[in-house]
Amino acid sequence: MKKRIILRFKRNTIDQPVVYRLVKDFDLVFNILRATILPRAESMMVMEIEGAEDNFNKGIEYLRHLDVDTEPIEQDISRDETKCVHCGVCTSVCAPEALHIDRNTMKVEFNYERCVACELCVRVCPVKAMNVFFE
Repeated sequence: MKKRIILRFKRNTIDQPVVYRLVKDFDLVFNILRATILPRAESMMVMEIEGAEDNFNKGIEYLRHLDVDTEPIEQDISRDETKCVHCGVCTSVCAPEALHIDRNTMKVEFNYERCVACELCVRVCPVKAMNVFFE
């Protein structure tokens, strides 16, 4: 099982070896895609976590026990379908191809599972259809 999730750390958990414990205790493989870690402040990390489903679920439970909020990446990244004109500008900056043009419909498709939360699409979208809600 492989998922991309957002971790939100409270001030009291920032000094804990959270990622180390996910690897050591739950045999999970991780890839940090983005992180904003600040001393004495709430912090955020976007991670791709991979492992057996049972270990993954135990790892998430461990994070919740530490009061680390977890949520799927698609909860904080969205595209406003009413604004998107499918111009394709975003696809030119999307290296992981989370945004791509479907050649049959000529519409821009958004695959959350490939998104790394780099926010380049937000910067280039001429109609501001892409939204990221990281705090």
